[in-house]
Amino acid sequence: MIIIMFKAAAIWCLMVLVAIGNAGIREKLLNPAFGSGPALPLSGLTLAFFLFVLIYFTLPFLGGRQQWQFIVVGVLWFLLTLAFEGLFGHYGVGKTWRELLQVFNIGGGNLFVLALLTTLAGPWLAARFRGLI
Repeated sequence: MIIIMFKAAAIWCLMVLVAIGNAGIREKLLNPAFGSGPALPLSGLTLAFFLFVLIYFTLPFLGGRQQWQFIVVGVLWFLLTLAFEGLFGHYGVGKTWRELLQVFNIGGGNLFVLALLTTLAGPWLAARFRGLI
């Protein structure tokens, strides 16, 4: 299981790059094309989609074969994502905790919660779709 955790951490690093790329797409393409109001939820949807595609195609690399392994990986990714969002956002970028909590403001159009749920449930769902469990 330790090897799976190290592999999962490597895949999670790719997820961070995907999220950064998705933010770039939002700023360079979606905001100018649609305005910041529609671009934010659209960006949340595209991030969840890109993350699931990444999870789906990298899942065999993990080597897991049991349902509980994919659940543990999902919990790990979920916790890493929350920690990164909070700690890097606060200490790295200098956002206040109040500003950081806005990523959970679905009413304001932020669908980051969907990306979080994708990191949590994605490994198990992708394993089911791929017939690994």
